[in-house]
Amino acid sequence: MTRKEIQPASAPKPVAEYAHGVEVTGGRTLYTAGQIALDADGQLVGAGDIRDQARQVFRNIQAIVEEAGGEMNDIVKLTTFLTDMDDYAGFVEVRSEFLRPPFPAATLVAVSSLVKPEWLLEVEAIAVVE
Repeated sequence: MTRKEIQPASAPKPVAEYAHGVEVTGGRTLYTAGQIALDADGQLVGAGDIRDQARQVFRNIQAIVEEAGGEMNDIVKLTTFLTDMDDYAGFVEVRSEFLRPPFPAATLVAVSSLVKPEWLLEVEAIAVVE
């Protein structure tokens, strides 16, 4: 699999660590369902704490990607739903613990709520694995 970040000079510089586009050749495509901060026992991790919840979300994504034979660097697209934009900095801080260049393309949107009010974020990923 080959992967290339697309960062056109004519486009604005990304406001965080992400690529405007990602071109991938080869590999198998993996789509994750939206992940929330539940552990393997279905218990919420980090009630009220965006950093703890984000770490659990990325651990869940990592488990899915690794189960499919990939690694976190195989993620080419992330979509994030935050219930409070005041949590943005904490989310980005934790995301950088799990992702390294070349960064995936990314979308982040603020939503009024998720299925349960204690869930602060939900993240879905697309990965291309060998």
